[in-house]
Amino acid sequence: MSVGIHRLPNGLRVVTELMPGLHSAAIGVWVTAGGRHERVEQNGIAHFLEHMAFKGTPTRTALRIAEEIEDVGGYINAYTGKEMTAYYARVLSQDVELAMDLLSDIVLRPVFAANDIEVERGVILQEIGQALDTPDDIIFDWLHEAAFPDQPFGRTILGLSERVAGFGRADLAGFVREHYGPSQMIVAAAGGIDPEAVVRAAERLFGDLKPRPGLAVMPARFRGTEHREVRDLEQAHLALAFEGPNVRSEGAYAAQIYATALGGGMSSRLFQEIRERRGLCYTIFAQAGAYDDTGMITLYSGTGAEEVGNLSTLIVDELRRAADGFSAAELDRARAQLKAGLLMGLESPTARAERLARMISIWDRVPSVEETVAKIDAVDLDRLRAFAEGIAARAEPALALLGPVSRAPDRAELARRLAA
Repeated sequence: MSVGIHRLPNGLRVVTELMPGLHSAAIGVWVTAGGRHERVEQNGIAHFLEHMAFKGTPTRTALRIAEEIEDVGGYINAYTGKEMTAYYARVLSQDVELAMDLLSDIVLRPVFAANDIEVERGVILQEIGQALDTPDDIIFDWLHEAAFPDQPFGRTILGLSERVAGFGRADLAGFVREHYGPSQMIVAAAGGIDPEAVVRAAERLFGDLKPRPGLAVMPARFRGTEHREVRDLEQAHLALAFEGPNVRSEGAYAAQIYATALGGGMSSRLFQEIRERRGLCYTIFAQAGAYDDTGMITLYSGTGAEEVGNLSTLIVDELRRAADGFSAAELDRARAQLKAGLLMGLESPTARAERLARMISIWDRVPSVEETVAKIDAVDLDRLRAFAEGIAARAEPALALLGPVSRAPDRAELARRLAA
């Protein structure tokens, strides 16, 4: 499998990967603008814009958009992240150019009709309400806010209801003008494709876009604080975060292995000690996220009101023990899990197209899978233990708590226990 990269004169990048033997393909437009690119008065606009892309263009109604992709058995969707918004489709090989035409239309020419804005505003307000009623969703928004307070990076992607209630056509069009230039766009396609045909279609559909300067992004600064809300729920929800390496750091691979060994599966330390041995929870996990200029190690669990204090201190104790206790077997197991997850995931053209776009946005090239596997393998026991020691030594977590959490220790108490 070979990767092709082509840059249009206006700065838009096209990246392709043929996967022989497949009869389907994934195609998408990834825009390097997301929640962290919003000013405070814009919070939620990137997500609102993603919704509005499907509401109609000058030549297609919302119904026609849905019919065109489903007439050929395809699928179209979108999502908004902290640093990127994606519009993507999955179709049979013979319908790749149709999907590209449809994607370019909804991304470049949304109508933003007043009635559609009002209808979609209602949908998004319901989405916000649903998130607020879903503890294991909203707690991660609160955790980001506690980790990066008063910063774009820490704000919720959905936005606050009062801001979403005020957005209009000018707000949506303004965000497009600021962030939807060709140099902020990546067209990625993988699967049963003709790479040259994809490039020709991209030139035809996106080649007339005028270059525009990108706007500066406020750097993310991790400042661990606490968000606690006592609510009458069955479960006490607890989430902890520590600053991790950014996506370009070699330490990002150590962070992934650390999170996997600590709480990435049924054999992990947290799962075995807190769920299997003590029966204190149903769900517990750790994960590592890496971004342009920062990262986060996140731990989450839920338990009963009587157990939340014990659960909190046990999690911190496991963090301390990990600093010098990781074994070679744990390292090997975590590395195997990461490599298997990477390789299994890349059997999907959608996952492969997303990887192409993400790698281009980070490196302006696509590292081979072998290169990535080699970096995972390069994390030895000394590096893993050093990373774990660094987490324990900093002892500056962010903390989010929701539910019957009045008995849970506060952030300062957990930090003291971690540093002891």
